Amino acid sequence: MEPEDKSVLAAIFASTLDPSLSAYNRFKAKLSVSKKFFDEHVKYLTAKGLIEKDTPLRLTFIGRDALKVVLVGGVFDLIHPGHIHTLKAAKEVGDVLVVVIARTATALKIKKDRKIYHDESLRKELVESLNFVDLALIGREGTLYDTVEFVKPDVIALGYDQAHSEKDVAENCKRRNLNVQVIRLSTPIPGSKSSKIKEELGDTIYGI
Repeated sequence: MEPEDKSVLAAIFASTLDPSLSAYNRFKAKLSVSKKFFDEHVKYLTAKGLIEKDTPLRLTFIGRDALKVVLVGGVFDLIHPGHIHTLKAAKEVGDVLVVVIARTATALKIKKDRKIYHDESLRKELVESLNFVDLALIGREGTLYDTVEFVKPDVIALGYDQAHSEKDVAENCKRRNLNVQVIRLSTPIPGSKSSKIKEELGDTIYGI
């Protein structure tokens, strides 16, 4: 399949999860092309059975199976080089990168003494400004697995320093009948961490 075709499918998939932005506008944000170009590819992929004939645009089971969706979760209060390396590495594993932004309440449950400066909407805006991120979502109320069940990724990519274990995540997904591969990403700069940056620079980092 041509890269442009996968990009069309990825845009449709992302808009199915977050209809606030149309598939065409998502596609155009990645590739600056005309609506005619997009529509021609949609017509071709529909004829191939990858896109449903109804509107709004939706993928068929075949179309969804043609994509490898990778999910990454985190707080992302301060975007730093460690995040960039991790997210780029996650994108290289598949075709679509979905980044889940932890709700403030959820993040504080995991680490009570954590200081979070930006609310989830601003943190989502920071992440979705990265061109290689296909979709940023605020995590659902409840557990991580409620969000996983909503996205139904093929791969969950854990950061090198995230507390979740691959085994626990895989087993919890299996209990929900989700067939998900769980991987652990490495980083060439393990010292690049939000907590360390905040400790060294304090509140001044947010005044820049």
